[in-house]
Amino acid sequence: MDTPDEATTLFVYGSLLDPVRREEILGRRVDVRPATLPDYELARSRYFYIRKRPGISTSGFLLLNLTPRDFLLLDHYEEIPRLYTREQVEVFDEGGNPARCWVYLPTAWTLTGNK
Repeated sequence: MDTPDEATTLFVYGSLLDPVRREEILGRRVDVRPATLPDYELARSRYFYIRKRPGISTSGFLLLNLTPRDFLLLDHYEEIPRLYTREQVEVFDEGGNPARCWVYLPTAWTLTGNK
């Protein structure tokens, strides 16, 4: 299995797991690959988010071969910079191979329950 290009790969863990939602946002289907993000816990207030939690892993998908336009659409959907930031992390694919990619991490506003 090829290592995905870190510049064009995004790890998703919440509403973007839904292929219909992804296609509505991007206007096309994208290739996905199961992956796990170690030391992060999935949580939800009004929105899904992940937070550092040693020993816990979050399952999700890698969205592969995203274009600059895709990232613009996704950043808009994720309400950068109010709700999330986009940062690079290391994930592991289903074969246990490491890969660097982008992920959306919550801002303080998201973590405080949007109060």
